[in-house]
Amino acid sequence: MDYRILLALAIMAMMIIFFLLGRNAYLRSIRLRERTQLNAIFTNITHELLTPLTVISASVDKLREEEPDYSHDYDLMQVNIQRMVRLLQQILEASKSEAGELKLLVTQGDVMRYIRETAECLEPLLLKKKMKFTITCQPESMMGWIDTDKLDKIIYNLLSNAAKYSSENGEVSIKATTNYTYDHIRIVVSDTGVGIPSDKLQHLFERFYVGDFREQRTIGTGVGLALTRDLVYLNQGTIDCQSELGKGTTFTVTLPIYKEAFKPEQIDEEHKIDFNIPKNTIVDFQSIVPDINADTDNNSDNDNNYKLLIVEDNLELLMLMQQLLKTYYRVYIAKNGAEALKIVQTKALDLIVSDVMMPEMDGLELTRTIKGDTNYNHLPIILLTAKTNEEDEEQALEAGADEFLTKPFRLKDLKLRIDNIIENRKRIQIESSQEAGEEVRPKVAKPLTPEEIFVNRVLEFVHQHLADEDYDRDALAADMGASASTLYNKLKAITGMNVSAFIRDVRMKEARRMAEEDPTLRVSDLAYSVGFHDPRYFSTCFKKQFGIQPKEFLDSLLQKS
Repeated sequence: MDYRILLALAIMAMMIIFFLLGRNAYLRSIRLRERTQLNAIFTNITHELLTPLTVISASVDKLREEEPDYSHDYDLMQVNIQRMVRLLQQILEASKSEAGELKLLVTQGDVMRYIRETAECLEPLLLKKKMKFTITCQPESMMGWIDTDKLDKIIYNLLSNAAKYSSENGEVSIKATTNYTYDHIRIVVSDTGVGIPSDKLQHLFERFYVGDFREQRTIGTGVGLALTRDLVYLNQGTIDCQSELGKGTTFTVTLPIYKEAFKPEQIDEEHKIDFNIPKNTIVDFQSIVPDINADTDNNSDNDNNYKLLIVEDNLELLMLMQQLLKTYYRVYIAKNGAEALKIVQTKALDLIVSDVMMPEMDGLELTRTIKGDTNYNHLPIILLTAKTNEEDEEQALEAGADEFLTKPFRLKDLKLRIDNIIENRKRIQIESSQEAGEEVRPKVAKPLTPEEIFVNRVLEFVHQHLADEDYDRDALAADMGASASTLYNKLKAITGMNVSAFIRDVRMKEARRMAEEDPTLRVSDLAYSVGFHDPRYFSTCFKKQFGIQPKEFLDSLLQKS
């Protein structure tokens, strides 16, 4: 073949190759431009949506001021507004990741503590589906370098995904461990959900891949896991997923936490992890928490409602417990032990429910303080904790707690414990009422409780001044060395009676005892002996308590004798 023909064919082939390469490059540039434009559109839309959400949030706050009676409805609005804000912020993060604009900034702090507290913020989400949720950190505390914002999103996405694809009464767990050199952390999130088919595992981290969310009756955007993978890679980490149909799914994330793993511009030397900043699944939940000293329930004017104080530093869980329990009780709330003590000193409470791990003053210290104060040691206390060791339960009981409940718990379990304590208190009140006219003698086999010692002292002072018609609440409070309000709160909590009613009850029962010993007494003498200067009023009180006039009672006793 003529070399000129070969040369022509070679030139033609090269032209075709250059044409195809040029066309591919052109198409890639078009796709890149379109993707950039699409990211820009996502970003712009997200920003535009955040603006009206801000206006709606401000409008809700304005309505709260003008019509405060609908507080619960406003709370629900704000909760859902903040959830929308978080979703939009996640879309923004995904757009930044797609454009390569995500930046890492690590700070030093207690990594394990941060992981635990962040995971605890997801408890309401899991409790809503009645799931068992366990958090394990080994060791409990360990210093390291992390980007708290990125780690928060990784944990949130993995746990919310586990909750989404698990059925009610399932189990979800998060376990954080370290390697033997303490320079990496390993976070394992497991669930007992439906599992993922093997042919779909390979697409799991693709952006906008939503899997079988329609079959599971869940809502998916396909952003969360893709963003999680990007955030893990940004941290120079690895992520892996193992799943089995019908048994569940396990995500394993490994991240470096030593300083040398990051570039100088990615390290923040000046600041450390601030644990005082609330880490909530709902952004700025602080703004919708009501006044902790306000009577927040619908029946606050009913003095017969049992009064509960809930102490919890996780604001989302605090609000959830308040909303669910205020239907049955009058509920006060506090965010730590120090705030709780102020409420204990100003409100007439019947029971306290407190978390153990809290800032400023934890639940154990709060319990010891209350049980060590004779003015308030009658208050029953239920302690809540995420720890499951027997030693932790022993510490709670040694501190004086009446009940111990491990997180996560079901609200109906908490209510059951509250109701059991209330029923026991009612029984004690009935017994105290029956024994109010008699001295409560200590039993050899059973030492007196602080409540019995308190009632014995009250009875002793009342009996000492039985004939004194001027001996009233203030006089008894002075003898007891307590304020009138403290005496009222404690006596009512133990016996179910206010101070005046208790004194009158003792006088009536003593009058009946005296009548039984000497039926020949006149009604007027009986009245004067128990502190009544008006025999007619004494007769009215006697009949109201015993269903018979004192004269008729004396006559019946004479007939029997």
